[in-house]
Amino acid sequence: MSFSAAQLATILQAHVPSGANGYVVALSGGADSSALLAALAELRAAPHFSAMRAVHVDHGLQGAAESFRDACATLCAALSVPLSIIEVPVNTPAGASIEAAARDARYAGIGAQLRAGECLLTAHHGEDQAETLLLQALRGAGLKGLASMPVCRPFAGGWHLRPLLHVRRADLRQFAAALGITGAPDPMNEDLRFDRVYLRRCVWPLIEARWPGAGAALSRTASHIAEAQEMLDTIADADLALLRDGDALSVPRLRNLASARRVNALRRWIFEAQALPPPAARLLEALRQILAADADHLPAVVWDAFALRRYRERIFLTAAVPPRIALERSWEPRAQPRFELGAGLGQLHCALRPGGLDLGRLPKLLRVGGRAGGETLKPSIGASTRSVQHLCQEHGVLPWMRDALPFIYAGDALVGIGDLWLDARWCGPRGPGLAFEWVDAPNLV
Repeated sequence: MSFSAAQLATILQAHVPSGANGYVVALSGGADSSALLAALAELRAAPHFSAMRAVHVDHGLQGAAESFRDACATLCAALSVPLSIIEVPVNTPAGASIEAAARDARYAGIGAQLRAGECLLTAHHGEDQAETLLLQALRGAGLKGLASMPVCRPFAGGWHLRPLLHVRRADLRQFAAALGITGAPDPMNEDLRFDRVYLRRCVWPLIEARWPGAGAALSRTASHIAEAQEMLDTIADADLALLRDGDALSVPRLRNLASARRVNALRRWIFEAQALPPPAARLLEALRQILAADADHLPAVVWDAFALRRYRERIFLTAAVPPRIALERSWEPRAQPRFELGAGLGQLHCALRPGGLDLGRLPKLLRVGGRAGGETLKPSIGASTRSVQHLCQEHGVLPWMRDALPFIYAGDALVGIGDLWLDARWCGPRGPGLAFEWVDAPNLV
């Protein structure tokens, strides 16, 4: 089946969200993205295809970068399509894939350029989808990974569309050749050190020789897997509606689910938080520890930058290293009514309120720091002096967040903790006194 601009129009009409207001083609300078831009340009006469532009990302990783820029500029000039060229450096952490790092940097750079409601179009075709499925299978991916690339997904205030996922590479190249478009060759596409290149050059020809329709078949398989994943997500959403307990999940309700549905719901919940779940074995071990732990235990399963923690029959997804007050500092609240507590901790704002700290007894400078252990405080006139640990337990302050509590001192005396407690022994009997509001505070309970 040959490819045409009319076919592209049909695909876009089926998949473009109703709120879309323009198209941005990610133009590499190669034949595939050039063919996509040329096909889109043929549709420009239709009102809903009139707003289009191209963007080229220059990573500066190879000597051929200049030829890519020139090819993009030449094509866009011939098609009268506006072109933006952005330079996006690639930082590759030790042990990381340069392919993955470049891809992440590229999408971040394009995302910063995308306007609200625009659709980013990329030229991933059927063989790209088949390669992705095979590579994910070889990495032992689950269904979400095997579903490979979606046709449409939300992206940077707009959407990312891959309208060519069911188009064969040969048909796309035939369309380009008929227009005299060859594209600039990419030397990295010949470098067998990269897994995708090795698969494309060494393995894929053997697969196609034996199974000529392999590309289309594997692309359909990815679509079937995506449908199965969508069904699992729907089940997970229904389960999560019953499991949610504030920002956490209920342990007793989780126990009532079958094992597979527990894992499915927990994985979906972690994805919702823009985190990558741990490997399947690690996730199963996390569930085992969390469900089997005694009530007074605080299990924590840590992976990458995240952790699953249990407290009082609830499961929380947290940072691997929770925020904490790092240093003790001085604060003159009458001169500076706002006090920055540090990254992720918000600010303390001071105000005059009935029942606040007696201004006549307070020193000019207060001290703000973290807990050391063993602190006590009298939370109200009629209450006895209590340990801060017991106050936190009664209030339900999460154990891993107690180091994030800002302790406020007048000299050596603890007079307040965030906006949770003031020491009644320092509060004035009449008139307004100094009180605190903890703005942008992290979740504590």
